[in-house]
Order: sequence, then C-alpha cells, then structure tokens
Amino acid sequence: MARILLVDDEPSILSVLCTVLRAEDYQVTTAATGQQAIDLIKSEDFDLLISDIRMSPVNGMDILKVVHQERPDVAVIMLTAYGSVETAIEALKLGAFDYVTKPFKVDELLITVQRALAYRNAITENATLKEQLQTRYQFDNIIAESPSMKNVCDMIRRVAPTDTTVLIYGHSGTGKELIAKAIHAYSLRSKKNFLPVNCAALPEPLLESEMFGHVKGAFTGAIADKEGLFEAAHGGTIFLDEIGSMPLSIQGKLLRVLQEKEVRRVGSNKTVAVNARVLAATNVRLEKLIEEGLFREDLFYRISVIPIEIAPLHERREDILPLVYHVIKKETPEGAEFPALNADVCSLLENYTWPGNVRELENAIKHAMTFAKDNRITREVLPPKIAATPIDVNPDGEGGERFDATRGRSLKAFLREQEKKYLSQVLQFTGGDKERAAKTLRISLATLYRKLPEEQN
Repeated sequence: MARILLVDDEPSILSVLCTVLRAEDYQVTTAATGQQAIDLIKSEDFDLLISDIRMSPVNGMDILKVVHQERPDVAVIMLTAYGSVETAIEALKLGAFDYVTKPFKVDELLITVQRALAYRNAITENATLKEQLQTRYQFDNIIAESPSMKNVCDMIRRVAPTDTTVLIYGHSGTGKELIAKAIHAYSLRSKKNFLPVNCAALPEPLLESEMFGHVKGAFTGAIADKEGLFEAAHGGTIFLDEIGSMPLSIQGKLLRVLQEKEVRRVGSNKTVAVNARVLAATNVRLEKLIEEGLFREDLFYRISVIPIEIAPLHERREDILPLVYHVIKKETPEGAEFPALNADVCSLLENYTWPGNVRELENAIKHAMTFAKDNRITREVLPPKIAATPIDVNPDGEGGERFDATRGRSLKAFLREQEKKYLSQVLQFTGGDKERAAKTLRISLATLYRKLPEEQN
C-alpha cells in the first residue's frame, strides 16, 4: 500500500483529497502546515508527497527543497490554484514529478498519482539494484540444484555479456524478474539503469506514456514534457514484464523502437535516439496469442532471439528444500538460531504441488516462521492448504520414482536414507559448518559425526 503525505492549509481541500485517496486504498497522512509536513518527512517514510504551493510561512517550494535533500526517493506532486503556472514549472525544474491545478478533476488527479507512484517505484528499484551490484551479484538469490535451473544459470552467463533481446517464459511466481535482474547485473550495462514495467498493470494510455514519454499538451493533464522509461533506461536495460498483455497498438510502437533504436514521445513528431537492452517475460505462450490475433508475429521474432524457460517448482523438486533453507536464512535475524524443520515437514513440502511456485513457497515459510513454537517448524504452523497435503513415500518428479513395495526395503533402511539426504541438505545450508548444522538439527556435535558418512567426517 502506497504511503502518501497530503499538505494543504485549506481544511476543505485536505478533507476532499484525503477521502478520494483513501477510497483508492492509499495510506494517507495529512499536514495542515508546511513545517508540520517537513517534520513528518524527516521522521516517517512516504512514497508520494502532494503539496499546495502557496502556504505561509513555509510554502510548497520550501517543502520540495527539503524532500530533494532529505528523501530524494519520494515523488512530489504540487497543487496550485493560480492561472499562472510559472511557479509550478519552477517546481518541476527542482524535481517535482508533476503538478495539478485547482479545482482539480478527480480522475485526472488519480491518474497523476498512479503515474508518479509507478515512476517512483521504477527508480527506487533501480537504486536498490545498484546497491546489490556494489557487492557484486553472484546469483545469491537464484537457487539451482535441479538440472533445469542449472541450465537457466548457464544461459544467464552466456547471454548477459551480449545485447541480444531475451524472452523469459515462466508461470506466475517462478522468478522471471529475478532472472532478468541477474542478466542485467552480469552485463556490460550493469552500472546503468534497470527499469521494469508491468505491461498488465497499466491501462493502455498510461502504459504508452510510461514507456515512450509525452510532450506538453499531448493529452489532458500533460502540462510538461516527460521522458519515458526507454529514455530513462538509456545505456541500461528495460524489462517488459507480462509482455503478452501489451495492447496491439503499443506493440507496433515497440517494434519500431527495436528496429530504429529511437522513440517518439506521445504527441510529438520528433524522435529521440535510445540505447536500451530489452528483456521481456511472459506467463503465456506468445505463439498461441499470435494465432488468436492478440500478438504481432514480427514483434515475437524480435524479442525472442534467446528464449529462457523457468520450469514450475513442482517439476524441479530438487530446488524445494534448498529454497526453504534460503528463505529461512534470509528471514532469520542476524545472530539468531535458525528454526528446525520436522522431518515430516520436509516430505510434505517436497510433495506439495506449489501452484504459486517460489512466491507461494516464500510466503508459506514466512507464515510458518511467524507461528513456529520452540523455534521449530511443524506441520501445524504451515498454511492450512499446504498442511493438508498427503505425503507420498517417494513421489514422481524429476529423477524420482514411485514407491514399490515389492522391493522389500525395510522401514529402517528407508528412514536412514531419508536421514542422510536431510543431513546433506542441512550441511549444504550451513556451508559445511558442522557445529551450526548440529544446532540447527538440535543434536550434539558428537551425534552428528556418528550419523555422517565416513567421507564427510
């Protein structure tokens, strides 16, 4: 939920704005004076500031300067009731995203708010990525124990140094954007922007403006020139998520950008040269959309030079427990003991089908860690849907076999095999640290050594 700070010395305006924005599920905080707004900016976190320009003694321009210095990641929309827009234009030069004139139309205000938040999110995500790159991105967040994910990592290393367009296939929640970020991080463009845009999340006019920019007067509310994400990503990478949802009219303009390496802002007859690598992702087969007349075949061949496919989680069971340990490690406070997993929980997690893929797994483990008792994850603290999963002794899967009673394996032999597998996974999770592994398993170090195969002692 986006956090918005409203600033206006007119109670009626403040009340109307507050009502409108809260109706759209935004989290709204209000300030009746400029000084109160500055105090809030310094003490709390906000995604967007909407402020009147003319206030006394601290006016909107004063607030804007403080935001620029203290919280440059906060987007700013200025309100003005005056026929002259000179002050508002000056605010744009100082870093405001846009301005709205009073009396405002609700739909225009909401569109401006949506655009400001979308742009702010893209820039913030890019800043976060740059911080990751400073410590050199090493696939830390990509778990690849299965052959299919190892192949994905190999593809990343091969395609990253090139400027080739890449199309990433994968069901929802498989981590397509994570793969795109890794490609960017290993590329020659890694020091420039990585800007994602979700083609399914924005209406057609807004998506066109966000991607290609617009000029002043191009449409109602376009009071100043704005660069699009293609221009902002110059020298870097633009990631087109869920490209299958892109309207046909915008597909044609995207094709021109890919062919001509130039963009024309909405409402302009001039072109601007751009140099941005394009990565795209989809959770549907574009070939099927082509047959249905919903996707351009010529664009498909442009964006799918290198296809990378991420298998759903239920097809790569080798990744499930390593992913579980990865989430536990990430969510456990520094210096705290990792929660232990009951053996039946491990089997249950490997048997569950994970329709929501990695995203569902992450949420499930966070849920379990929240409700775990005595720092132990049991079946009872998992989400009910997952806890109800029947446990198959040896499920079908990548490299798996169905249980066969005719083999005559004893229960003791089966449990020993499962124990060895679990010990190996915990040691991998702890980086080979046996003392830490023993603490995680809640057994003594001596017991751990007795249980380990001789070659691991």
